[in-house]
Amino acid sequence: MEKRTLGTGGLEVSAIGMGCMSMTGGYSERPDREEMISLIRTGVERGVTFFDTAEIYGPYANEELVGEALAPFKDQVVIATKFGWDIDPAARKASGKVTSRPEVIKEVVEGSLKRLGVDSLDLYYQHRVDPDVPIEDVAGAVKELVEAGKVKHFGMSEAAAGTIRRAHAVLPVAAVQSEYSLWWRRPEEEVLGVCEELGIGFVPFSPLGKGFLTGTINASTSFESGNDIRSTIPRFTPEAMQNNQAVVDLLAGIAERKGATPGQIALAWLLAQKPWIVPIPGTRKLHRLEENLAAADVELSPAELDEIEAAAAKITVEGGRYNEAAEGMTNL
Repeated sequence: MEKRTLGTGGLEVSAIGMGCMSMTGGYSERPDREEMISLIRTGVERGVTFFDTAEIYGPYANEELVGEALAPFKDQVVIATKFGWDIDPAARKASGKVTSRPEVIKEVVEGSLKRLGVDSLDLYYQHRVDPDVPIEDVAGAVKELVEAGKVKHFGMSEAAAGTIRRAHAVLPVAAVQSEYSLWWRRPEEEVLGVCEELGIGFVPFSPLGKGFLTGTINASTSFESGNDIRSTIPRFTPEAMQNNQAVVDLLAGIAERKGATPGQIALAWLLAQKPWIVPIPGTRKLHRLEENLAAADVELSPAELDEIEAAAAKITVEGGRYNEAAEGMTNL
């Protein structure tokens, strides 16, 4: 697979990565652990070198899964993980609050290193900006971890352009992660511009709109309350999905002409935006993994990109991408 570079420090990764969050829950049924280990290893065999996890996923269970799955390939892959949530390590339970105090960062990095089975974290993101800790202090703490050899590259997630700029002045930011797709384009307003200016890579999570942009979900789809994050998201009400089907129809029309799927067009559109954008779709199914990775071979012409832009400009997406409380935890 084509490789792309995140940041100015030479962090080279596959053009499409794997978001591993759902492999330990969050979307309907809890997946089988051995099947997920096999899927991750199949990803490596298919050319994926970039895998995304976080201590909050589980908590801890996702890092443990990813660490076990990638143990035979540690020298061949880049593993990104994240800090920034308050977690009781004994109870393995999150409080729902953020914390990026320097002393906490220096403590929790040890757990991530152990669970992932590595001596140094390839990419360490601040998962959510902590409004109570100056970002310069956060970047300074990670800089000390870099100097100690425990972290190789620093990243940020769901951070505003000004916050990214301040952090980068202390320690170069290799990558910024945020939701980005044809149905949520706020990063285009400021964040992508500062990334381009400063030489920072951009990693879209939920590049398939939590499954919606694949065309496999419609207004009649239901989501289990308490066991599927989409049951809490305004964008996934039946009314919103019925309205937002226009985005899927747009993708499907292009896909039919190109012998592709709507999801592949959604990923190809992201890849076409900038050469330093690396989406990380998540899946728990082999055929979806293969479909996602094949999107790297789908090329959209300038005329096709213009067609998508013109059609998308006529669509008003309905419903928030998060509920109000979750959106309030971002820095955007």
